[in-house]
Amino acid sequence: MIVATLLIPPARAEETELKANHPYVGLWVTQDGHIRHELLPNGRYVEARGTRERAYEGRYEVTGTRIEYWDDTGFTADGDFIDDVLHHAGMIFYRR
Repeated sequence: MIVATLLIPPARAEETELKANHPYVGLWVTQDGHIRHELLPNGRYVEARGTRERAYEGRYEVTGTRIEYWDDTGFTADGDFIDDVLHHAGMIFYRR
């Protein structure tokens, strides 16, 4: 009897691109331009500080006008959008 073995590649977990369900996707910048938050439509963010373009990265969720961040290094933060201005960690960010 001949037994055939099928080689089936293992299933890979693929990241599903989530569509942001809020109007705040895009770039948010402090008035001096030193800190920049880019809220991506897939629920991830990238924070730049000065010349460090990827100082912090992680995921975020927006519920109403509240934003919560979970950084890849383990810390959490939050903020609020008030009149199209982001108030986060004592800083104020403007849409760019």
